[in-house]
Amino acid sequence: MNQISERLASLSPSETLAMSQKSNELKTQGIDIINLSVGEPDFNTPDHIKAAAKKAIDDNFSFYSPVPGYMDLRKAICAKLKNENALEFTPDQIVVSNGAKQSICNAILSLIDPEDEVIIPAPYWVSYVEMVKLAEGKSVIITAGIDQDFKITPAQLEAAITPKTKALILCSPSNPTGSVYSKDELKALADVLAKYPRVIVLADEIYEHINYIGGHQSIAQFENIRDRVAIINGVSKAYAMTGWRIGFIAAPLWLAKACNKLQSQYTSGPSSIAQKASVAAFAGDQSCVGEMRKAFERRRNLVVDLAKQIPGFKVNVPQGAFYLFPEVSYYFGKSFGDRKIENAADLAMFLLEEGHVATVGGAAFGTPECLRFSYATSDENLVEALRRIKEALAKLK
Repeated sequence: MNQISERLASLSPSETLAMSQKSNELKTQGIDIINLSVGEPDFNTPDHIKAAAKKAIDDNFSFYSPVPGYMDLRKAICAKLKNENALEFTPDQIVVSNGAKQSICNAILSLIDPEDEVIIPAPYWVSYVEMVKLAEGKSVIITAGIDQDFKITPAQLEAAITPKTKALILCSPSNPTGSVYSKDELKALADVLAKYPRVIVLADEIYEHINYIGGHQSIAQFENIRDRVAIINGVSKAYAMTGWRIGFIAAPLWLAKACNKLQSQYTSGPSSIAQKASVAAFAGDQSCVGEMRKAFERRRNLVVDLAKQIPGFKVNVPQGAFYLFPEVSYYFGKSFGDRKIENAADLAMFLLEEGHVATVGGAAFGTPECLRFSYATSDENLVEALRRIKEALAKLK
């Protein structure tokens, strides 16, 4: 007997994880798959961070931590926000969680009541809409296509706000597009939001350090909305620590307390060892961050150049993160044998089975005419993957 709750039944599985699983299944069959579906750095965690974790084990940090995280980590996060972002936070405004994913979900569950509206620009990260469903809220999608570099305008934002609007989720640098909002663009959005004091901004800045424009800009910098911006960030992307599962929210005190209360009931504090490693990440030598960013920028240039050579691909130049999000509707309606491509999901499956390259269809990101490629892999893999993609697509007529 299936007695799954309606709440769970309403959720969609993560398409990024599903595609990764499908590619792994083919790999176990001996097929050489190049996986461009996973959003994680291919670098190893820097040695000084690993050393801090080993020391934490030797020093017996093997007990429960405070629910919002150890004080030294919260202080290190406050120092990072002040030094890198010129933002003042106190440790009681920081809640450390099991990855930025939990931090976002904590905030949504703490804020959203049934029928509350959450504005989500599309393309969006796959889990935002599902988290809003979990909170029984309503996602209001603003579509920003490739012609506007996948970034919403102030006019679009204002048109989407209603008396039921409770929050805006803004991701910059963006997953899945790599687009980055400039300071001027963020100020224009902040000026709209300033008119609507009930709207909270959840600023997903997990890709902060993977940007190619010389420095990150946070929407929290603007005085007219600062007291209702919650920053979500973590160590996963900047420090190649995806598996360590440490993210945080830096929020108005009332929201931080709410997230702390919620987390106390369903996970408690995150891994004690990973927290100590994260102190070393935030407070230690930052040269590793710059080295990884340089590698990602080189790969960005490589993959953009190769993708522009594929007939029918419409490609922008992402300014951050490690994704390319080409518009591929040119191939919709084309066929290979008995196989017809109706949408990006079909195209992604075709590229996996025919080209042996794993990508993710854009429908999961709210933009069904696009594909997401992660270029967080070696230059050699990227050259070979784009060669395979071009060769497979040439078979479609």
